[in-house]
Amino acid sequence: MDLLSDEIRPWDANDVKEQFGDSLMLLPSNDNIKELQSILRDKNTSRSDFKFYADRLIRLVIEESLNKLPFTDCEVVTPTGALYKGLKYGAGNCGVSIVRSGEAMEQGLRDCCRSIRIGKILVESDTDTHEAHVVYAKFPEDIARRQVLLMYPIMSTGNTVKQAVNVLTQHGVKEDRIILSNLFCTPAAVRAVVDYVPRMTILTSELHPVAPNHFGQKYFGTD
Repeated sequence: MDLLSDEIRPWDANDVKEQFGDSLMLLPSNDNIKELQSILRDKNTSRSDFKFYADRLIRLVIEESLNKLPFTDCEVVTPTGALYKGLKYGAGNCGVSIVRSGEAMEQGLRDCCRSIRIGKILVESDTDTHEAHVVYAKFPEDIARRQVLLMYPIMSTGNTVKQAVNVLTQHGVKEDRIILSNLFCTPAAVRAVVDYVPRMTILTSELHPVAPNHFGQKYFGTD
């Protein structure tokens, strides 16, 4: 697909591979996911329904993001005494949410990883220049040694994510140890971020020219 095409439709896996290579991954699509996306985009969806279905989609994205983390071999003994060869996460994973909308994804991560540590980054845009700048950041002290799931549900321009990644790399986190967990993003935003941090992985449920920018307000009931 032409990156500048005016056709308003979601991108498929072939479009993504052609334009962005392995930097962007789409959540495998099915009718269930498409319904969730439709409900979240519908202006008539009530706030309670919106939050319920958003949490469902968040859980799916988080689960797939966790699947991209490194695993190591392990052996466990079953209750019958048998030896089972399995897998376990590599040591040192953490989440970082971009405040405020990214906080909507924190519970989904905690539901999957009960003891995982979660940091926060607050990025604000200048009212005159619209440039993004970091106001606040708090991370685990050893974040430089961790794999990071960066959580931000809606990415329209990529500016906020670029600033967040700047802060992470300044704290010693390598680009290829960051996975951006995202619900909806635009092709322009992905291009901006991929060009800026090509070794970071982006996982999203949908790549579409129009992002549902009402997400944060609707989810937190401030619309």
